[in-house]
Amino acid sequence: MEHFDTIVVGAGVAGLSAARLLTDAGRRVVVLEARDRIGGRVVTDRTGGVATDLGASWIHGVTDSPVAAAAEAFGMRTVEFTVGGYQPDSRPIAYYGPDGTRLTDAAAQGFIDDIHAVDRALVDVVAASALEESYRDVTDRAIALQGWDAERSRRVQEYLEHRSEEQYGAWIDDLAAHGLDDDSIDGDEVVFPDGYDRLPTRLASGLDVRLEHVASRVDWSDGRIAVTTDRGGFTADAAVVTVPVGVLQSDDFVVEPPLLEPVAGALARLRMNAFEKVFLRFPTKFWDDDVYAIRQQGPEGAWWHSWYDLTALHGVPTLLTFAAGPAAVATRDWPESDVAESVLAQLRRLYGDRVEQPTRIDVTAWQDDPFARGSYAYMTVGSTTADHDDLATPIGGILHLAGEATWTDDPATVPAAMLSGHRAAVNVLGRDVAIERLWAEG
Repeated sequence: MEHFDTIVVGAGVAGLSAARLLTDAGRRVVVLEARDRIGGRVVTDRTGGVATDLGASWIHGVTDSPVAAAAEAFGMRTVEFTVGGYQPDSRPIAYYGPDGTRLTDAAAQGFIDDIHAVDRALVDVVAASALEESYRDVTDRAIALQGWDAERSRRVQEYLEHRSEEQYGAWIDDLAAHGLDDDSIDGDEVVFPDGYDRLPTRLASGLDVRLEHVASRVDWSDGRIAVTTDRGGFTADAAVVTVPVGVLQSDDFVVEPPLLEPVAGALARLRMNAFEKVFLRFPTKFWDDDVYAIRQQGPEGAWWHSWYDLTALHGVPTLLTFAAGPAAVATRDWPESDVAESVLAQLRRLYGDRVEQPTRIDVTAWQDDPFARGSYAYMTVGSTTADHDDLATPIGGILHLAGEATWTDDPATVPAAMLSGHRAAVNVLGRDVAIERLWAEG
């Protein structure tokens, strides 16, 4: 049984960040990864010579982002594509009404103004909300304050339902009232035309990463760490565990002795979401010119309501939409062709016979991934924003949890994963270490 200074479980961005900083500090570190690749929920498909990010895609705000700094240092090309928290405006959006016709500029602006009015009211309503209230409760209250008629209220209400789904892959009744408190963007958002996976590839350089080592048990008793995998056991003085919340909550991953408070309580109040990407590539671009997104209102948009034009990334006419929340659950077992046809039916409402058959379809399946069990974590009703940081509370001085779900300020993002990995390394070392070491030369 091999012994190390530190065992890191998981070779996603959080695990690789922790391992790189600890190795840089002179520690003997091994990274145990269940998959046959590094990256975790950062994965790029390059079929046909086009990079498609099936997991993480964006840096949601480059200002003061360590991931943006690392990407620049690693020479990763970016394209500005700001979607900003399911924003209603700031970038050109083609809005279509419930009848399938495009809204006039004046009608679209009126709808946008209504959303901003509710968002302003939401600040105080959410601040005054009770622990057991959902995002539905607070948004309904903010809408009621406006005194609108039923139709006007319903259009904004469905927009906020879609915001909950597209931001956190959760139905609005299941998301905590404070579940979108982190929904702020500093600076432009960017995507990676050459693939996001270049980030974990660079972070992993020079590390001892053991692929296809499925960890099933972490024992932190007796002041030491013992990790059991399907390829044998490993021991260490400390461990950084970066598996997603869905894996931590499963019977396939055992922590012994059981997690202590406040970690256990925080974990119980978080859930992995249902959130899948649907990429459709077409022979020609049939949709609106000079818009970055297309959105439809009304009952027909219950599942497929927003499409994002990714043509600028590679010059290939491409629309991205999301199966989020109820749509992701309902279509979970559908063949890709059925998912695509369901999406195309809604596009035909807007564009008629101009809609062509796609030349390529990509539909993700994170709900069925045994090493993820969803795309990222969200706050259930009864959770507080502190649960994210509480999840990272060191246990017994030797066991540390990290990952996107353990960072309060910007959870569910790659920067959150990187920052949590840095924090775990600092806690293991017992002293500060510059996060810039992750992308420093030498």
